[in-house]
Amino acid sequence: MTNKELKELQANLWKSADVLRASSGLKSSEYAEPILGLIFLRFTDCKYKQYEKEINEEYKKTKGSRVERAIHEIAIEKCGFYLPDEARYDYLLNLPESENLAEKIKTAMELIEKYSAELEDTLPKEIYYKVNGKDDKLVLSKLLRIFKDIPENTTLDVFGQIYEYFLGKFALLDGSAGGEFFTPSSVVAYMVNVLAPTEGKILDPACGSGGMFVQTAHYIEHHKNRGGANLNLRAYGVETTAATVRLAKMNLVLNNVRGTITEANTYSSDPYDSVGNFDYVMANPPFNVDEVELDLVKNQPRFNTYGVPQNKTKSTKKDAKETVPNANYLWISQFATALNDNGRAALVMANSASDAGNSEKDIRIKLIESGIISQMVTLPSNMFTNVTLPATLWFFNKNKVKKDEILFIDARNIFTQIDRAHRKFSDEQIKNLSIITRLYEGKTEEFQALINEYKEQFDSAPDVSDDEDIKPKSYYKEQIDWLMERFPNGVYNDVVGLCKAATLEGEDGIKDQDYSLNPGRYVGVVIEDDGMTAEEFKTEMLKLNEELDKLNSQAHILENKISENIKGLF
Repeated sequence: MTNKELKELQANLWKSADVLRASSGLKSSEYAEPILGLIFLRFTDCKYKQYEKEINEEYKKTKGSRVERAIHEIAIEKCGFYLPDEARYDYLLNLPESENLAEKIKTAMELIEKYSAELEDTLPKEIYYKVNGKDDKLVLSKLLRIFKDIPENTTLDVFGQIYEYFLGKFALLDGSAGGEFFTPSSVVAYMVNVLAPTEGKILDPACGSGGMFVQTAHYIEHHKNRGGANLNLRAYGVETTAATVRLAKMNLVLNNVRGTITEANTYSSDPYDSVGNFDYVMANPPFNVDEVELDLVKNQPRFNTYGVPQNKTKSTKKDAKETVPNANYLWISQFATALNDNGRAALVMANSASDAGNSEKDIRIKLIESGIISQMVTLPSNMFTNVTLPATLWFFNKNKVKKDEILFIDARNIFTQIDRAHRKFSDEQIKNLSIITRLYEGKTEEFQALINEYKEQFDSAPDVSDDEDIKPKSYYKEQIDWLMERFPNGVYNDVVGLCKAATLEGEDGIKDQDYSLNPGRYVGVVIEDDGMTAEEFKTEMLKLNEELDKLNSQAHILENKISENIKGLF
């Protein structure tokens, strides 16, 4: 399926489902769970059909013999789950209108859970009784028909993209609450590419819908196919919202990721005994939370190893419990302390944390001087669906070689405009930004491999193309030129406005910059972001030029009148 075909499918599915949303008995905030549940149901059916012949043949082969095996055992071994007839998509789709469809879907979900321990009490059930509206008793039936349009030969990756597309759409509908379970995939993909995970245990203490785990698994799987290690990843997630926990569990199964998701509050609960226990930690935690009680966190090693944020003065309110001024550094400390001796981490954080003062500055100094912080990256604005605050990516490496040095990257001007309000990283921008890290690590062969990849794509690309799935030669030449202009010798060097490897000591070093972790302080001047695409900038400049011509013309007329009036005085 091409990108164009996928986008058309996604748009058509959403358009149809969104029309029905207005006819259902659900609030917009409730619509995500049943919709994503039906997408999950469609996926399991499509995947099961790919293995069904093999499952049935194996079952017939052993049936009646001493080694006879139950069909569900064979199915789980070959497919990962078992689908009884009553859980099949076509069975549900073809039920007569007289049947209670909500009841049948609930039964289907229960049957899937029965044979999949990791999905126990996870799939949506009761909510399907609320889908039909007062004036439309066939909303649920119509939804089933809509998702039947997802082709049976759809790959796992495409299903994941459809699932993610709907997550993003629901995040827009839900406003700020949607941010609890959605982080744009291009941001996560960049974080994963910098970390370059291979195998082991990964923690996300604010996991939302599990996107960090899915992207990590996809990265490992991709590199395994190119000679890397076998996929050996175990995910551990913590999430406070029950409905989002269920979405995350569905997402892991949807993407073949082994893992555990626990419903808990990370500030008060550490369900996986995290200190020193993980190979990787990734998350996009909530920013600037200021209601966490100090007594709740001050005695926990995962929060107090580098120091706990505290207010300069105690509250004067009677019986008021003391709170931390801001929980950002609780999250940062959780990441640093959860890593084992070779662990690496990446987290999204508000820009303000990079220069925060008072007790947060004291914590930052300890983190910097410990040598754990490996890289800081400022993101472009408008990368997140519903968060307007500017964000920075923090990267930790417990086994960092250059303990007194941090790589700073300012990526504010590297983005692809989706629409007026939203941006993303393209696949090539992710590769280009990630290769800066690889060069800094001395992996020059990966830089050359990327250049060669672009050259091969250039050679096979058409001179011009109107198809967004087929890039022209000029596109790949731009990628090569961008890299070679900045790193002409194929080795890392500081680039003004883009990247700087700053040391702790020395002139303009980190100490000299008052322990700031703001990349803008180190990389130099960057062109201010005006939020426009090239075409929008051109249109705006032409408009301003027209206005200038009018003003010049009016000024000329006024100048002549003034001159005539002065002459009239004499």
